[in-house]
Amino acid sequence: MKRAATELGLPVSERVADVVDAGVELGVVVAFGRLIRPPVLAAVPMVNLHFSLLPRWRGAAPVERAILAGDPVTGVCLMALEEGLDTGPVYERAEVPIAGDDTVSSLRDRLVEVGTGMLVRRLAGGPAGLGTRVPQEGEPTYAAKISPDELRLDWARPAVELDRVVRLEGAFTTVGGRRLRVLAARVGTPSAGVSDPPAVVPGPGALEGTIVGTGAGTLELVRVQPEGRAAMPAADWARGARLPAGTVLGDTVLGDTVLGS
Repeated sequence: MKRAATELGLPVSERVADVVDAGVELGVVVAFGRLIRPPVLAAVPMVNLHFSLLPRWRGAAPVERAILAGDPVTGVCLMALEEGLDTGPVYERAEVPIAGDDTVSSLRDRLVEVGTGMLVRRLAGGPAGLGTRVPQEGEPTYAAKISPDELRLDWARPAVELDRVVRLEGAFTTVGGRRLRVLAARVGTPSAGVSDPPAVVPGPGALEGTIVGTGAGTLELVRVQPEGRAAMPAADWARGARLPAGTVLGDTVLGDTVLGS
């Protein structure tokens, strides 16, 4: 956005307070990540394009939290900005289904497309065209930032939950004390030609080919990135790694000792 504004000859500032003296009629906030101070809000009315169906998932990571929770649908809200965290009344909301294979990137792309259309349509006649706003209704839930620890795959959890973590695009485990990023995975029966299903469902973290046992069901590794190497199909990694029988993913290193998770 900064590049586009510069090319159009528009002034750019990274200080929010500068908007007060800029002579603007309306501020538009998208994924800003910080609360705007009351003096600024008092001087300049602002709207916020938020990627959830408020009041569900107020906060910094609404797209990620919707996926982690297994929500079947999320959406976009255009709301008036208030001092509170995503508490303002809503001008318009639109639902967006969450597909079973949606990653945080694919879902966010659709939300951006819907939200952009909503914003352009509502502002076509200027701030006066925003229309009527209504208070949020329902029990709020909060979308805290995703911590690195939440991206570590805990193989004692059910496969369906681990698949959601993978779809956040930062999931990892460890093998032999080295990090292994899991870029794509599938729940349940593996695809033909990728790897054969194990005769017995392995225990949590136990690796057989590209199949990993979990607390409930199995997860097939589809694409991985070993530490210090490029991303690759999981089947290629498994063949090249030549891991011993009984390998369990999720070990950690403490000094020179490898500890099971």
